[in-house]
Amino acid sequence: MSITQQLSLFVDVVQQGSFAKAALLNNMDSSALSKQIKKLEESLGVQLLNRSTRSFSLTSAGEDILAETHVFLESLTNIKSIADSYQSEPKGIIRIVSAVFLGQQYLQPVISRFIKKYPDVQVVLHLDDRRTDIIANHYDLAIRMGTLTDSNLIARKIANTNFAVVASRCFVKKYGVPESPEALIALPAVIYNNGNVCLDTFKMSDKPNGTTLRSFKMQGNYKVSDVRTMMAAVQDGLGFSVIDLFNLEKPIDELGLVPLLTDYHLSTMDTGIYAIYPHRKQTLLVTEFINELKAHIGDPAIWESYIPNYDKMYLSR
Repeated sequence: MSITQQLSLFVDVVQQGSFAKAALLNNMDSSALSKQIKKLEESLGVQLLNRSTRSFSLTSAGEDILAETHVFLESLTNIKSIADSYQSEPKGIIRIVSAVFLGQQYLQPVISRFIKKYPDVQVVLHLDDRRTDIIANHYDLAIRMGTLTDSNLIARKIANTNFAVVASRCFVKKYGVPESPEALIALPAVIYNNGNVCLDTFKMSDKPNGTTLRSFKMQGNYKVSDVRTMMAAVQDGLGFSVIDLFNLEKPIDELGLVPLLTDYHLSTMDTGIYAIYPHRKQTLLVTEFINELKAHIGDPAIWESYIPNYDKMYLSR
């Protein structure tokens, strides 16, 4: 193993906080990784880590070498990016992390076409609704929904997020059509909850066509961490839900759902769908994949067509 690879493993051990996690990240045994770090220390002639049975800490030499290693590895990445920019077509490996439903519904068709179009490309896709450290976990690209936070990462907007309040026809038949947000939240709701995020609150105007927004909290006896299961529960009439339109797999009529309170202003809370990547000088591979994904989703996004006349609802424009 080259000293560059060993230095990369050293960085992973520190970033992951354990040999076991760093080994898992690199698909190797902990003992094999530990041997490579020892070989690195022998090659450099200094001890990088103070080890105990259950933990480790950086030595003074380790701290200095870690700082320089970050600079060195970033320079290598920049060199590769420059070389990639001169390629005629994408090639290599792209590692992507995405929310589960978004990956299943929208990334997978793009990946299928992308691999057929560029047979020299390898794709590694990880689906997880939790936020992932894309630098520490070696991802080239993350597809995320939500608000942007200050970071060293680069973001490119893929699509707007568009919300709606939906319920099944049988739910409306049982409970009637709510005439206000207050009446709505008195009804059972199906709530997305993945442990880290509980989407049980939405912002809506307190009167039709109003501009003053209030927060409303939903009540329900069913919380679920999977979008498809959540939508199935709404279709079964277990409750209404406030959804992002990309949660719809097909037109709302085909799903047996109806939109509610469409003459009220429903806030998107400054959210969006973004492609997030760690370096401003992006490779041709990542750039082309983002372009393919954006083209597949469309502008306006395909899911906006799933609710007829959506552009006239919820003061969405």
